[in-house]
Amino acid sequence: MSRILITTTSFAKDNVSPLDLLQKAGYETIINPYGRKLTEDEVLNLLLEVKPVGMIAGVEPITARVLQLAVGLKVISRCGVGLENVDLNVARSLGITVTNTPDAPTEAVAELTIGLIFNLLRKISFLDRELRSGNWIKETGSLVQGKKTGIIGLGRIGKRVAEMLLALGAKVAGTDIQPDYEWLQKKQVPLVGLEELLKQSEILCLHVSHAAGNAHLIGRKELEAMPKGAYLINTSRGEVIDHDALYSILTNGHLAGAALDVFDHEPYTGPLTQLDNVILTPHIGSYAREARVEMEIQAAENLIEELRKQA
Repeated sequence: MSRILITTTSFAKDNVSPLDLLQKAGYETIINPYGRKLTEDEVLNLLLEVKPVGMIAGVEPITARVLQLAVGLKVISRCGVGLENVDLNVARSLGITVTNTPDAPTEAVAELTIGLIFNLLRKISFLDRELRSGNWIKETGSLVQGKKTGIIGLGRIGKRVAEMLLALGAKVAGTDIQPDYEWLQKKQVPLVGLEELLKQSEILCLHVSHAAGNAHLIGRKELEAMPKGAYLINTSRGEVIDHDALYSILTNGHLAGAALDVFDHEPYTGPLTQLDNVILTPHIGSYAREARVEMEIQAAENLIEELRKQA
């Protein structure tokens, strides 16, 4: 029986339908035994041990070295949107098909982004910690309504976040390298350059993929260009922010707060964990039950379809 290796940090925990699809299609499934993001060596060792024809992948590194040694691997089905963790050029040269699930996580990541904005502006996590520590203190927060909000990356998720913010009465502008002009005109969202967006954004949301050209897209210079007292939210990719610069800007009081769901190294244990004006979540953007199930089903269906084409 042909095998499928599933390397995501979790799979079919809330619903066994994705596994059923694979097993009914005649495949034996082997699931990530670590329950966390795998290292390059762990991915390679599992591939060499299992010898799968297909792989359902998370964000673990699937490098040129991994692909070149993965004999018999025909299809990689990403359970998620971004493909930057896969060496697509090498995969293509080896005849390995790579797919993703771009639609399923949109609502989940967008809702998490909005939730983090509310949490930051009303200091919910901070005040919860204080109350549990025996301190009955009240601090005044801010409204989302009327805030100048900038969105870097107006793809599926960025556009959905913009729509939610507009419904809340925020003033939304954005920047994107491939703008959807029809959507921008329909929603009356101004398209501006990055420099201008940084200067005017009281709330800045990042919704970009990680590529060689945008590592530390937001560094010290960009953070200092934001208005004093602004907020930063990143639910896209950790590598696009210089975390050391962010720590410095937060501790000197220029930014009021930040919320991060993604980090350049995961699990994250760095100095941002020491700050009360920072909200940190462990890369849970897609971890809404409904979205996760849909994403896993799509990943399984993509894998089965591509393997059938190659049969």
